[in-house]
Amino acid sequence: MSTALHPLASLQQIEKTSSREDGIPADLEEDLRAYGCKLIQQAGILLKQKQVAMATAQVLFQRFWFVTSMKQFGIGDVGMGSLYLASKLEECPLRIRDLINVYDLLLSRAAHELNAPLHSSTYPPFKYTPMGYFSQTFYDMKDALVVAEMQILKRLGFGVQVVLPYGTLVNYLRVLGLVNQDDACQRAWGYLNDALQTPVYALYSVPTIVSAAILLTVRHIGISLPSTPPNCWWELFDAEWEDVWTVAGHIMRLYRERSHEERTRTMRMVSKKEVRKWLDERAASMVL
Repeated sequence: MSTALHPLASLQQIEKTSSREDGIPADLEEDLRAYGCKLIQQAGILLKQKQVAMATAQVLFQRFWFVTSMKQFGIGDVGMGSLYLASKLEECPLRIRDLINVYDLLLSRAAHELNAPLHSSTYPPFKYTPMGYFSQTFYDMKDALVVAEMQILKRLGFGVQVVLPYGTLVNYLRVLGLVNQDDACQRAWGYLNDALQTPVYALYSVPTIVSAAILLTVRHIGISLPSTPPNCWWELFDAEWEDVWTVAGHIMRLYRERSHEERTRTMRMVSKKEVRKWLDERAASMVL
């Protein structure tokens, strides 16, 4: 990662991530990143964490995969480690026990959904039984969480400074006169939150990401802003059009239709064990 105040991935890391070097396709890595961030958000809501802590955790999670492969660490473990670390950085610390219980609940529910037959109405509803205080599962998850937090700090070189975009968004909307314009602020805020499921916070500066959220907002609401050179509104914020358009594309890809096979494939590969199993099966099928 770069040594700037807001660490960004290098060109070499962007062109070929560690996961892709290990044979994980770009689309699968993209889906696993998004699913890992969804788990962080869901866990944070259940644990009543601050939004800033959940956002910080997701940014750290995204940065981690530019220096490490998903073959080496599971997205579930790194998600837990990211949220635990972010809760301390934002001064709203979590109890390890609570975090493990919530992640176990989320993963158990996902496993139940995977086992349910497609379009079945007779499959029994999900029921969660908390693990015992002294069960081996708890100790295994605790060890994985501690290791994940340590590896995040180590591999990011303790560069855990995160600049969040929410204050910048409000300032930009005021400059453009959009604060009182229908639901522009709420919609743009939502795009910024959705963008946390993509790598953009590890690729672009905050002004560029905020400009992309505003671009999507005004296009969906139908608000006209100066967009013809030399009077382009994004230039007020030192953002390049190509970068703003690329960030908007990353966000919009989140809303694309995914097949049932794509969704189940992602949900199954929360652990590094499942990722390695998938890679082995893929390699075997290519040999045949």
